[in-house]
Amino acid sequence: MNQQDTPANLLAGTLHREKSYRPPCICPGGMMNMLTVEAMDLCHTYWPEAHSDPVLMARLAAAPFAAGLFDNIGVPFCMTVEAEAMGSAVDLGDRQTEPRVTAYAIASVEQWDKLSPVSLDRGRAKVVLDALARIRAQYPQAAIIGNLTGPISLASSLVDANALYKELRKKPQAAHALMDFVTDNLITFGRAQIQAGAEFIVISDPSGTGEILGPRLFEEYALPGLNRLCQALRPLCSGVIVHICGQLRTVYPQLAQLESDAISVDAAVSLEKLRENVPGKVVMGNVSTFALAAGKSDTIRSLCRGCLRSGADILAPACGLGTTTALSSIRILMETVKEAADAD
Repeated sequence: MNQQDTPANLLAGTLHREKSYRPPCICPGGMMNMLTVEAMDLCHTYWPEAHSDPVLMARLAAAPFAAGLFDNIGVPFCMTVEAEAMGSAVDLGDRQTEPRVTAYAIASVEQWDKLSPVSLDRGRAKVVLDALARIRAQYPQAAIIGNLTGPISLASSLVDANALYKELRKKPQAAHALMDFVTDNLITFGRAQIQAGAEFIVISDPSGTGEILGPRLFEEYALPGLNRLCQALRPLCSGVIVHICGQLRTVYPQLAQLESDAISVDAAVSLEKLRENVPGKVVMGNVSTFALAAGKSDTIRSLCRGCLRSGADILAPACGLGTTTALSSIRILMETVKEAADAD
């Protein structure tokens, strides 16, 4: 491999709108988990142990990259690291089930000052940082991605989402204080991930979708937090990608103000409409993970080609992979971007 043709340079060039020899093919980690049971079998390393051990985390995260499935390696494999560090209780799941919050840290946004700051020298936050350092040493050519939970999504893992969404309207002063505290801690964790070895950062905020918040609350709460993260982290790394779930039609004007290098969307979003309404943004997406799990190769190949025709600069699953998805289905994404390169 030519040193200039490394996956890391490929993704960096694409995020900086440089002409590349092919589109990158990535699955970042975090909410957009890239691990399946078959991928775990490749390296004989499994959940839930890999969530808490940096050696196992690094080995497992690297397995899809080593198998040629994606251009990147990303950690962690879930969206609960920050919430656990800040006081929520988490069940780490099993081989086929991702970690989930089982008890919230606080009952109301007014209790935000009872939250713990994210510690970088203990717990799973330290596991992530140690794993990134190992990955950087072993796979310097890979596009190494650190992942952050978006501000709204992290807040909804600290206080019940039903209460949060109500209190964003009814208790704005406390809600803004919570969001500021959450965002400050995400900036700290993001900077530490970059220092440990992440060259790129992906921020996933599925609970911050315009479908749930509506344009006013999206502009008041979600957009400022995401932009603070982008402003703090973009100068330190090779690119920041923001993923938002759901239909985005109601918040296109707000997304046009998003300061990330790229935007990632789920399968419900028309990439043509996204490019039309959010011009000048690198677009990532958005192959249906339901189709990938179903495993019909002709359908998957058609969806991949359709994404590229519709304007995807980076080909990626639209969300996290289901753990029962076959590697043969996942491999079609990389085959499609290489096919696109050959066509050029």
